[in-house]
Amino acid sequence: MHVVYTVAWLIAIVYATIPSYWLLVHPHIEFWRARKARLSRVGPLWVMLWVVAGLITWPWRTITLYRNASAWLPAAMLIFSGLYIYSQARREFTADQVFGRSELEPERHQQRLNTRGIRARVRHPFYLGHLCELIGWTLGTGLLVLYALTLFAIITGAVMIKAEERELEARFGDEYRDYQERVPAILPRP
Repeated sequence: MHVVYTVAWLIAIVYATIPSYWLLVHPHIEFWRARKARLSRVGPLWVMLWVVAGLITWPWRTITLYRNASAWLPAAMLIFSGLYIYSQARREFTADQVFGRSELEPERHQQRLNTRGIRARVRHPFYLGHLCELIGWTLGTGLLVLYALTLFAIITGAVMIKAEERELEARFGDEYRDYQERVPAILPRP
């Protein structure tokens, strides 16, 4: 189980730092564009966040709140749901869109609003997938540090989504506002 807990901790570090990385890059996109930054220049910021999160959480990475084999059933359902959501989210999205190249280099990459597929049910499916993964690993392991990283991701994720919504409204205008009214941000309607 030590290996599983270590892998879960590392996965949680990656997922929990996604909003922080987004907040370092997107609100300052003009700064990065002015320096003709490519993904290869801003991407290492995310790796730096992994290292910082790893160093901060290292002392608590083995503290468990519980050990319960039955917790892995809902955990596995959430983890596999997250993987399924990712597969659906990738269908109508290019790698350039996923990694933010279209924002860093708008002159080289198409700017388009995608509202098909899973995005017809939820505006931010990747974030929903991240959340399912984080909660799944947290429930399964019972690791205190994963609860903390999940809480951190939820708080920073809420800030990130609000900022991204403003950015998308500015970029796509009424088309995005209409989309916001029809489709929920994270949790799809039944």
